[in-house]
Order: sequence, then C-alpha cells, then structure tokens
Amino acid sequence: MFDAKLRPLIDPALNRMGAALAHAGITANQVTVAGALCGALAGVAIGLGHPLAGLGFILASRLLDGLDGAIARAGSSTDFGGYLDIVCDYVFYLAVPLGFGFAAAENLPYALALVAAFTLTAVSFLAFAALAAKRGVETDAHGPKSFFYSTGLAEGAETILAFVLMCLAPGLFPAIAAVFTALCVLTVIQRSVIARRVFR
Repeated sequence: MFDAKLRPLIDPALNRMGAALAHAGITANQVTVAGALCGALAGVAIGLGHPLAGLGFILASRLLDGLDGAIARAGSSTDFGGYLDIVCDYVFYLAVPLGFGFAAAENLPYALALVAAFTLTAVSFLAFAALAAKRGVETDAHGPKSFFYSTGLAEGAETILAFVLMCLAPGLFPAIAAVFTALCVLTVIQRSVIARRVFR
C-alpha cells in the first residue's frame, strides 16, 4: 500500500549506492542472492530463539533487496534478474514466519496461516503480472520493474513493518500474524476485483 509512495524518498539514495557498487563490479544478481541468504538466516536465527539477531538479518536482507534493483538500473537489467528477484523475495517472506513457527509450538498455526496467505498473495500477484504482460498493460508506480507490479494492501513496506514488530515483541507473533494474514487475504480479494475490471 505504501511502496509506491516511499519509492521517491528512498530511490535517490539507493541509486547512488547502486551506481557505486555497479562501478565496483558487483552485479545485481549477486546482491539478490545475498539478500535471500540474509532472509533465510533471519528465519534460522528466529527459529533458534534469537529474534533480535533475526531482525538484523531482516534489515540487511531488505537493504540488499533495494540495492539489487539500483545496481541493475545503473548497469543493465535482465529478465533473469527479475525472475531471480521475485524468487529470492519469497525466500525471505516465507523464512521469517517459518522461523517463528519453529521457535514456539503455539506460534505454529499462525505461522502456517501466514505462509499460506503469502503463497496465495504471490499467486494472485504473478497471475496478474502474466495477464498484464499478455495485454501490454504497464505501470511505473513502483519504479522500473521486469514485470507488472500490482498494488495491494499488503506490500513490501507493510511486510517489513510486521516482521520488525514480530522480532521486537515475539510474544505478540500470533496476533501480528493473524492481522497480517487477514491483510493478505484482503489484498487477494482487492487484486481479484481489479483483475476482473482490467481483464474482462
């Protein structure tokens, strides 16, 4: 919901950093994979009972996720880079709730529900993008992307905020996960309504 509004605020700094890294010979794909690794390590740290360490990995992962696009824009973006980016994003999205599920037995039902909601959100997102590409529908609301990014209630910024709150108050994980699961379901409904209007 807030991603498109935040981009003008964060993109200038990311683009400067990305240009410097590209000049140093670091590729966007390398940074994408490093971001996914940090996301996976966040889940491991949380699962082992270290949510603050997990928070550090979460923040590192999202910084790298922002930098990979900036590096690609400074050099040359590829379709494979776009594919790799979305796959690695979902390594992060799934690792964190799974970590909380392993951390405490009472978290497991909420973690599984959140993973299911993320999966459903991903399906709706990618199906929308595929049909948008088929029809030549484009948007630059989220900056230059390899494929169509449809807006929803639960996007990257909201997910990061939820994960940060979970790490700072792990005892509230069930409540936060339940609320975010509901937001994901609402996002799928919202996206489906838009898809019905756009793709009829």
